[in-house]
Amino acid sequence: MSLSGSTNFEPNVTEFIEEAFERCGLELRTGYDLKTARRSINLMLAEWANRGLNQWTIEEGTQTVTQGTNSYTLNSNIIDILDVVLRRTVNTTQTDISMNRLSRSEFLNIPNKTTQARPSQFFLEKSNTPILKVYPAPENSTDILVFNKLVRMDDADSAINTMDMPFRFYPCFTAGLAYYISMKRAPEKTPMLKTVYEEEFRRAADQDEDRASLRIRPNVRVM
Repeated sequence: MSLSGSTNFEPNVTEFIEEAFERCGLELRTGYDLKTARRSINLMLAEWANRGLNQWTIEEGTQTVTQGTNSYTLNSNIIDILDVVLRRTVNTTQTDISMNRLSRSEFLNIPNKTTQARPSQFFLEKSNTPILKVYPAPENSTDILVFNKLVRMDDADSAINTMDMPFRFYPCFTAGLAYYISMKRAPEKTPMLKTVYEEEFRRAADQDEDRASLRIRPNVRVM
């Protein structure tokens, strides 16, 4: 048996669009077909972000604190902050201290947000330019906030672009694009394509989750 020895299958935007059109029983013919399909892609990527399907875009970020300042403006490409630790270095010993997440109302109801101490809680204000808020306000200007940030996937700006995703998500992406296009161009196929899309989305979401070993700690009590 002869194998290809190749693992570089990476369709560009046009090839994904062609496949999606074919699933709708259509042909990609005009520049407008490409334009409307690229718009559908970018709307679908926004849907994926809302549904949490882009773990591969998680990056680590840092922010050095300023004493007495509890609000820090972040990059506009950040969708969410998943967790935060406060990194404190004393002499040569570095310690990461977990911080708890607050809801908007919980942060709002803190009576004195200017209290200075070691920050132990955080809240993310999800505006066009997100703001990370901490409480208490930092007691020094040397601690560092270290966080896992979920960032936007790259848009489909050009037909020759490749997509910012691992290859195992190609089936979900193609099925979703076919579903989106069908709503505009082949509504009679929409129910079937939606079913396929949701099944592929479920598989992709399952693969996108973090996996950790199950560890059971026995409760050993000495009588």
